[in-house]
Amino acid sequence: MGSAKILWVDDEIELLRPHILFLEKRGYAVATATNADDALDRVEREPFDLIFLDENMPGLTGLEALAHFKRLAPTVPIVMVTKSEEEDIMDRAVGAKIADYLIKPVNPSQILISIKKHVHERELVSVGTTSAYQNNYLQIGDLINSAQTWQDWTNIHLQLSEWRVSLLSGNAPEMLELHAQLQQQANVAFGKFIRRVYTSWFTDLGSGPVTSPRVIRDRVLPYLDAGEKVLLLVIDNLRFDQWCMLREIVSKSWRVEQEQTYYAILPTVTHYARNSLFAGLMPLEISQLHPELWVGELDEEGKNVFEPDLLQRNLQRLGRKCSMQYYKGATLDGTPLKEGDFQQLLETDLTVVVYNFIDMLSHARHDMQIMKQLANDAHAYLSLTQSWFKHSDLFVFLEKLSRYPVRLLITTDHGSIQVKKALKVIGDRETSNNMRYKLGKSLSYNDREVFACKNPAEVHLPQPSMSARYIFAFANDFLIYPNNFNTYARMFKDSFQHGGVSLEEMIVPFISLRPQEKK
Repeated sequence: MGSAKILWVDDEIELLRPHILFLEKRGYAVATATNADDALDRVEREPFDLIFLDENMPGLTGLEALAHFKRLAPTVPIVMVTKSEEEDIMDRAVGAKIADYLIKPVNPSQILISIKKHVHERELVSVGTTSAYQNNYLQIGDLINSAQTWQDWTNIHLQLSEWRVSLLSGNAPEMLELHAQLQQQANVAFGKFIRRVYTSWFTDLGSGPVTSPRVIRDRVLPYLDAGEKVLLLVIDNLRFDQWCMLREIVSKSWRVEQEQTYYAILPTVTHYARNSLFAGLMPLEISQLHPELWVGELDEEGKNVFEPDLLQRNLQRLGRKCSMQYYKGATLDGTPLKEGDFQQLLETDLTVVVYNFIDMLSHARHDMQIMKQLANDAHAYLSLTQSWFKHSDLFVFLEKLSRYPVRLLITTDHGSIQVKKALKVIGDRETSNNMRYKLGKSLSYNDREVFACKNPAEVHLPQPSMSARYIFAFANDFLIYPNNFNTYARMFKDSFQHGGVSLEEMIVPFISLRPQEKK
């Protein structure tokens, strides 16, 4: 491991010679200084990877010298070494952003651990993560090859999502590439599974997972029935691995009590999946029972303008007379929640917030060159999501809300996937435009490349005409018309789309949280 360059500043440096020899034997280059002024001169002339700094020295004390070291070498970790255990000195040192604090007498192991922690941590994490992933790679591959049930696929998806985040955090680019190949293998096999069993979930109601229409009944109502005030936060287009990136940030103020998933229905788009989530019905039943609230594929009207009405009727159908309020937007602007006005929320049984920013981010991906630079692959897309959330009004809102006795439920309507391979589809001018699924009455396609629903009623989808059918893309494929095929294939390749069949689009998070107890 070795090879790092250390500066040790102490007026009794000769007494530390055994420690210095200990480090040099392990390959570290150790420079010394007996006072802060000499040490600052050295830092000005040459780079160091870490500085051990005695707090109590003649002339400038360690604490007094800290600001000068930070100015000359702002990224170099500084470890304060002192005989004093006074809390005031510790507080001042920590406030000055030291990397670590050691109490004399120190032993060689303490010194070595401090160096490994602050100089080699990234390398050690990468090596440890890579080693662990290598040990699990074949195991996950075996799970993919043997998966038979929706529970198997949920387990695989959760493992793949957690590993993607771990590899991203561990700075293991070669393992991320290997992981992408494993993810593709999983999605190909998952597509075959969905083609085989999806229809049966609606003919044999006990055979399938919780899907979009059951979310309110099975996942939200139990908390309302228990008398809790519930905030249902629907972050449009949130993948499970994106939730994994947000989990650490959210859990500082919220306690994650339960992490679950559900299966978004096909097509995995807002028009179908989110309307189904709120209505508690499949799209075909919405169009039949509430035709005035269903907007057709080719209608100009917004596809989700009736969400509050669908939710209200769902609650009535379930026999729940609870108060409800509903907000929707890419930010919280225009709602009392923006300013942390939670009185109405605390007096309302169910508050629903639909937050569209991530969906807008994915759609902007193919329109803006700057977005292509910021999110050139799935891993960058996750990092971008995390960076946005840290600075979003949604994060500020959740921080304020954590001070109140509210049950927070975080979920989504579907996920998205980065598309790679364009497939040709021929359709008439009334065929839908989405690139992960098509609805039309004159579709021509390769039947082996897509999941075709020739009888939409079997999967409880509306059928605009007798000959209309749905087709869904698998894995990383996307559907393009023959006109200017190459142009559009290049334009949309590597963009993030949704509507089709993939783990990322269909198996989505449902998270239950309570505020952390305040100390």
